[in-house]
Amino acid sequence: MLNQFFWMCSGADTNILKTSSKAEQIKFAGIGGTVFFTAVMAFIASSYALYTVFDNYYTSIFFGLIWGLLIFNLDRFIVSTIKKTDSKWKEIMQVSPRIMLAIIIAIVISKPLEMKLFEKEINQVLLRQKNALTLANKEQIANQFTPGITELQNEITRLKQEIEAKEVAANALYETYIAEAEGRKGTQLLGKGPVYKEKREKHDAALIELQQIKTENKAKINEQEAQIKSLNNKQTAQINAAQPIIDGFDGLMARIDALNKLPWLPSFFIFLLFLAIETSPIFSKLIAPKGEYDFKLQDLENSVKTWMQQKTNQREKLLNTDHAINEAVYNELADEKELYNYKKQKAREILQFQADAFYKSQKNIVG
Repeated sequence: MLNQFFWMCSGADTNILKTSSKAEQIKFAGIGGTVFFTAVMAFIASSYALYTVFDNYYTSIFFGLIWGLLIFNLDRFIVSTIKKTDSKWKEIMQVSPRIMLAIIIAIVISKPLEMKLFEKEINQVLLRQKNALTLANKEQIANQFTPGITELQNEITRLKQEIEAKEVAANALYETYIAEAEGRKGTQLLGKGPVYKEKREKHDAALIELQQIKTENKAKINEQEAQIKSLNNKQTAQINAAQPIIDGFDGLMARIDALNKLPWLPSFFIFLLFLAIETSPIFSKLIAPKGEYDFKLQDLENSVKTWMQQKTNQREKLLNTDHAINEAVYNELADEKELYNYKKQKAREILQFQADAFYKSQKNIVG
């Protein structure tokens, strides 16, 4: 039962194999097993690759099964169409396009499995890329908000400096009128004279201005700080909105790109392994000498070819014979006087009928 299944996988004629030797049956069972297990590997590889895209087991398994069946059918077709001939060069020319197709299939099958085998290393590469993308994203978003925040901060600094300047001026006026009262500066007269009162009034006016500036600038500073807080919140919101996209940067193309950044030698050996598996049925049929199955298949094909040639030749002979008979019959009829006279009479009647019809037509016109 298992042998017959593998014979079917090899694309061989099971009726011929049943009458062939044990060695031939084992050979084609091995070829069919290689085709079958290559399709199984293709199913596993494609399911994993599709899982990285759809992130759903059922969808990945469904399309992976379709891909595995497609690879199975292609491999079976490739192996079944290789015919043993008496010329090795003809066989090599026959399998060369099939080997190219096998190389393409090996690449397609091996790549997803490479991604699974080197998953940890790929995750490290993706982590570095995600970190770089996060920093670049923050820098790009910061470039949108930094000029506005800096301008607001500079305005706050200016308002604070304005308050400090007024405070320094008020303190200087305070020191001036105190020194005038103590007689240390100005008129150097002890007591609260007219100069003292004048300087005290300037100080009081400066205090009023200072209080007014403090009130106005504090309100402006609070407004500027609220705008800065709003811009910071918007910046944080944009960063948070973009972060899930960066965190999801682990799709199929991203993993293939990360795999290409790893050392190439391990991936190359895995590709060679799948290439050997994929091309082994082809080379086994190419290298193996003609066996009992090949001779029986060739005999069957030759018998069908001979039968078709016989039918074609028979139809050609029938056609030629029928043509020759028709030529002889019509040539003989051409020499018969009775048939000649009969056709002459009918031709005369037709000409008379045409002449009468033409006469009537012209008579009606002239009328």
